[in-house]
Amino acid sequence: MTQEIGHFIGGKHVAGTSGRTADVFNPATGEVQAKVALASPAEMRAAIENAAAAQPAWAATNPQRRARVLMKFVDLLHRDMDKLAEALSREHGKTLPDAKGDVIRGLEVAEFCIGAPHMMKGEYSEGAGPGIDMYSMRQPVGVAAGITPFNFPAMIPMWKFCPAIAAGNAFILKPSERDPSVPLMLAELMLEAGLPAGILNVVNGDKEAVDAILDDNIIQAVGFVGSTPIAQYVYSRGCAAGKRVQCFGGAKNHMLIMPDADMDQAVDALVGAGYGAAGERCMAVSVAVPVGEAAANLLMEKLIPRVENLKIGPYTAGDDVDFGPLVTREAYNRVKSLVDRGVAEGATLAVDGRNFKLQGYENGNFIGGCLFDNVTKDMDIYKTEIFGPVLSVVRAKTYEEAIDLPMSHEYGNGVAIFTRDGDTARDFCARINIGMVGVNVPIPVPLAYHTFGGWKRSGFGDLNQHGPDAFKFYTRTKTVTSRWPSGTKEGAEFSIPTMG
Repeated sequence: MTQEIGHFIGGKHVAGTSGRTADVFNPATGEVQAKVALASPAEMRAAIENAAAAQPAWAATNPQRRARVLMKFVDLLHRDMDKLAEALSREHGKTLPDAKGDVIRGLEVAEFCIGAPHMMKGEYSEGAGPGIDMYSMRQPVGVAAGITPFNFPAMIPMWKFCPAIAAGNAFILKPSERDPSVPLMLAELMLEAGLPAGILNVVNGDKEAVDAILDDNIIQAVGFVGSTPIAQYVYSRGCAAGKRVQCFGGAKNHMLIMPDADMDQAVDALVGAGYGAAGERCMAVSVAVPVGEAAANLLMEKLIPRVENLKIGPYTAGDDVDFGPLVTREAYNRVKSLVDRGVAEGATLAVDGRNFKLQGYENGNFIGGCLFDNVTKDMDIYKTEIFGPVLSVVRAKTYEEAIDLPMSHEYGNGVAIFTRDGDTARDFCARINIGMVGVNVPIPVPLAYHTFGGWKRSGFGDLNQHGPDAFKFYTRTKTVTSRWPSGTKEGAEFSIPTMG
């Protein structure tokens, strides 16, 4: 019997009532393993009202007590790590070590948010005028919402709800309907950690649920991660409704390899960053830019055998599997057609993974690692985010030609340079118009106490995810000017007060 997955509202699991469901597949076998309810606008509204009713008491709870819930939550994540990773791998397809990394990167944000009492402190000016003191307070926005993607079903929900809840808000999470189990498990753990019912509601759904979030006048702030067209849609519709919105979209992350780079280190980095999680990461490196013919030839010579020997399989095949299947058959067909397009455009397909088949898993969404050489910036495979295990090598003659590639690309999420030269690295970091930069680091995802965010068409909104920006995003600043006169003052003042 197919498992039925509903929602988590008011501290308990509730079945969907819309009559609409989506299939949740096992990516390794192609079989339907569950059906997830898709919420109607009325169901979403009920969850939002539940959150709004619970929020004032939570906001009135002192920040240290709120932080203790997150402390306990971190303990519970460690306790249930294997269970969470297995559920994540079963629906997403990524390997168990990678699934644990997904949970841990979210857990680290929860750890940072334990410092909420410090992050919530305002500013104070004593004696700003005669008998006048001035101070600012950070107060929660009320009810916030997160719309999160399939590729990190643990990490990105925690990036959203941990700071929001630590700051005193209630939160509506609309996770991806492709792998819905882990977000529901996280909500259970938050409840077990002491979070009051209704402060974290998980509502599964599709575009109907998204639009209900964007149009609802109770929700004050919305965070989104996904593709750029949808990020732009969510940002414009949410802002038009008067909400605070942060949206993170697509990416085409370049890695420059200078002639003086440690080539073995660069190849190790490229293989992991390009093919880990089957390339289904917004911080995956999908373009390698070797500078100079000698560096390019050496890079290809070392890369080809590594890509040919990648171990591909289901997560159940052991921890030495490099990557698993793509999340859905649609994703598989899209990646395969983009590889076909690259061949048609004249790029050299040095490693062709299109015909990869795994015995016993013929209906799974497995595709082998693909490696293109001689890619040029006018090709679709260069311009498009492929979101699969496909690496494109674009040869550059000079450093200036190389740096121009990421500089002129529409996306600006992450970028890396591999070099032994400090002056080159310093120049690169100063000039590049991209949000996250790695120097001899292939996937420069900032740690939890810094902020994550892309530039250009990779990010919409003026505040990033996690780190100090998260507390700015999920709070409003209120500034109080107070005067306690020492004696009775006579008369009213009709001119605007100044400090003159």
